[in-house]
Amino acid sequence: MGLSAGLLLVGLGLAAALDVRDREVPDGLWVGMALVGTVLGGLAVAPGGWGPLLLWVLAAGFVLEHLLPWDSTFEGSSTADWVEVGVYLVVLGIVGGAVVRLGLGPAAVPVSVVAVVVSVLFARGLFEAGVLFGGADAKAVMVAGLMVPIFATSLVALPSSVQPVTSVIPFSVDLLLDAALLSVSVPVALAVLNARRGEFRLRDGFTTYSIPVADLPRRWVWVRDPAFPVDRAEEEAIETSEEDQQWRTRIAADLQARSVPRVRVGPQLPFVVFLFAGAILAIAVGNVILDLLVML
Repeated sequence: MGLSAGLLLVGLGLAAALDVRDREVPDGLWVGMALVGTVLGGLAVAPGGWGPLLLWVLAAGFVLEHLLPWDSTFEGSSTADWVEVGVYLVVLGIVGGAVVRLGLGPAAVPVSVVAVVVSVLFARGLFEAGVLFGGADAKAVMVAGLMVPIFATSLVALPSSVQPVTSVIPFSVDLLLDAALLSVSVPVALAVLNARRGEFRLRDGFTTYSIPVADLPRRWVWVRDPAFPVDRAEEEAIETSEEDQQWRTRIAADLQARSVPRVRVGPQLPFVVFLFAGAILAIAVGNVILDLLVML
């Protein structure tokens, strides 16, 4: 598990760096990480026999189904949606039936198999609910759940009262909750920055800051200045980093034509960065929020 955790950190670190630089993470990286997780996880469950190994391959395939562009064959129709519904039903039926019939254990249904399936449902549910905004975020959570299904013992020793919780919660849940906790630092940092500049405003001092208009094309930000509102419908239609940069370039040209020197913006911080940091924290001390609740 230590090797898987280390490789996960390498992969998430690379994904975070690419997302900061390009605002895109190639699917090939997620697929590569998933294949590594499939092999390492398969080696871990193989001593239990063919049954556990086949269940692991099924769970790994469940993750890969979300990473490979198989649905492009059915573009423009609802067939892909029905196929995916079928995949979900088959996987849940097989794994759930196996748990009921065989129970959990190395020679029955490995806990890691259940953890991977839960990770996929967790990530997909949050994506559909709009909590995870980008596909890369959901893919990162799924891949993390495959590479490290359970990380029961953190590097920092915790009270024994925490162990029953950390031993059953999928690592992907720990990672995501830690990432969410770390993301709280952003509004605090923005408030401090605005206060130091004498630009803090209660209505948006925790979410925006000002930059020179000339810097707008090369900064990954959203324009959030009440004095110069943007068309949110056009903004939401942006799909690529190139379109995003062109959008900001047009806004900058318009503001410069009106002799506007500075504009308030909100940072475009890729959540994959927080997932990377959350993975480090989860490996080091577990699920910070749940650990604190258990210890209280």
